[in-house]
Amino acid sequence: MSERLKGKVAIVTGSTQGIGLAIARRFAAEGAMVTLNSHREDDAARAITAELGPERSLFVHADVADRAAMEALAARTIERFGKVDILINNAGMNVFDDPLALSEEDWKRCFAVDLEGAWNGARAVLPSMLAQGAGSIVNIASVHGHKIIPGCFPYPVAKHALIGMTRALGLEYAARGIRVNSISPGLIVTDMIERHFAAQPDPEAERARQAALLPCKRLGKPEEVAATALFLASDEAPFINATDILIDGGRSQLYHE
Repeated sequence: MSERLKGKVAIVTGSTQGIGLAIARRFAAEGAMVTLNSHREDDAARAITAELGPERSLFVHADVADRAAMEALAARTIERFGKVDILINNAGMNVFDDPLALSEEDWKRCFAVDLEGAWNGARAVLPSMLAQGAGSIVNIASVHGHKIIPGCFPYPVAKHALIGMTRALGLEYAARGIRVNSISPGLIVTDMIERHFAAQPDPEAERARQAALLPCKRLGKPEEVAATALFLASDEAPFINATDILIDGGRSQLYHE
């Protein structure tokens, strides 16, 4: 690796699996000190901390929906590493239901994690970023924030709002050295997606069916999302702000008859 984040300190929420884990690994490989996070303190958390090394990583157990917990996460990062340069708001949850069958609890939890969780992360790090006059926040949104798939309510509502918040915060603090962007992944083969495939009557047929829907005829990889997060978080993207980047193999632009 080329140490594109040498000397940088990054917080990556939801970083013990899937896209978040790929981002944490890539950032560490590029020279960053990384604060890892999960709402569970389990074997996965201990394993990734050991992999990255205790001298360059810190695990903080916190639910992103808890504002005080996220403020404590930011404070521990600054205490350990001296600053925060990068925040990756990756933690999220899927809530897919019929709108009228959706419980009040599931509605609130979806927005508490997928939207307010990102805001809790941002407002926890913004004071220190503003004080140093620099910072990059990258929100992991979704293709659901651009296109509606029936049966997935209210997840796309939260992701549309997350992209809106990205643009609003990016413009609010642009003149003070802060960049806020988002990434909208399509179908990325994470452990969760692998479990979905495995639960199908014919897992390989379902995998092939999904790949056939994409113009590139293959599924996405977490490492491909991590590469874009690295670019947006690095000093290589100083003039990119309040922008969302789709990573979906072109599927959202394809018209199906």
